[in-house]
Amino acid sequence: MSDQSALRPATIAVTAGRPPHVTDEPLNVPITMAATYVAGGDREYGRYANPTWTAFEDALGALEGGRCLSFASGLAAVATVFDLVGQGEKVVAPRHAYNGTVLQLADLESRGRLLTQLVDITDTAAVIAAAEDASIVWIESPTNPALEVADIAAIAAGARAAGAYVVVDNTFATPMLQQPLSLGADIVVHSATKYIAGHSDVLMGALVTNDDELYGVLKGRRDLVGAIPGPFEAWLALRGLRTLPLRMERAQANAQELVDRLKAHDAVEEVRYPGFGAIVAPVLKGGAIAGDLLQQKTKLWVYATSLGGVESSLERRRRWKSEPTTIPEGLVRLSVGIEDVEDLWADLKQALDDLLVDSAS
Repeated sequence: MSDQSALRPATIAVTAGRPPHVTDEPLNVPITMAATYVAGGDREYGRYANPTWTAFEDALGALEGGRCLSFASGLAAVATVFDLVGQGEKVVAPRHAYNGTVLQLADLESRGRLLTQLVDITDTAAVIAAAEDASIVWIESPTNPALEVADIAAIAAGARAAGAYVVVDNTFATPMLQQPLSLGADIVVHSATKYIAGHSDVLMGALVTNDDELYGVLKGRRDLVGAIPGPFEAWLALRGLRTLPLRMERAQANAQELVDRLKAHDAVEEVRYPGFGAIVAPVLKGGAIAGDLLQQKTKLWVYATSLGGVESSLERRRRWKSEPTTIPEGLVRLSVGIEDVEDLWADLKQALDDLLVDSAS
């Protein structure tokens, strides 16, 4: 196989993590169902390694420019990073971020394990100032669901100069659009459930780092805690990863077309979109009521809380009581899929038009 570092991302997604080209051998790494290995080698036990995980990790690691570890879920990966924080040390994190991440921080703080400082991730100077006494600076860019964009390179430089680790959740952008390790991050986090696997049928997470010592520490935590994926899940995630470049290209093109149309609709007050990716967040003029109605009025768009699949889904985020009050009541997060954009717009438009009729009656 060619040196992966010499290949472009779309090629890496297809070729990385495959077996050598040997006559009559399979093109894809098979699913290895093994809890126990013959002793004396590197694997030893099913909690430590699996050839199917390794293939997935090789592929995602090559895309992100580091070494990858797979986990049972995105939150298992998040929890492993927070295990690095010493007793009573501080984590700086975005005030708008994945709900599970913020709830984990709140839980750890309530038990006296660590301190949390939530910041506006777009205020680079404030984030760097907060990093002065921090153990970890956690970045989401774009943020979930506000779609704010951070200056990763500037924050990483400032935070690392202060002695803090920099962690970037790259779930929304994926390595096709952004590679945080090349911008100075220490660790990249993925909910592989979303765009990486891409078909709404896998729960998995991943961490990627280009620091060998840090990789060893993170792997040691995974070995000890056992937050490991199943081999079938790893195989499915790798299969999904093969089409990530095509899926992201199509979904992003759809999203960019929908942004322009949503901005022109009278039921929409504001459209949040960072300029890249496939997540769009319109804010409806009718607030919470309009958002709840929109979820019920679409026929093609699926009302669901996850994202990143081939199908388009939507959700009013403030329906969750744990969502920050700074998120507008009428904000609806759209995860734009790969369907024909005209069909997606027709379905959204009929639902939005109904909202105007309802408000006028």
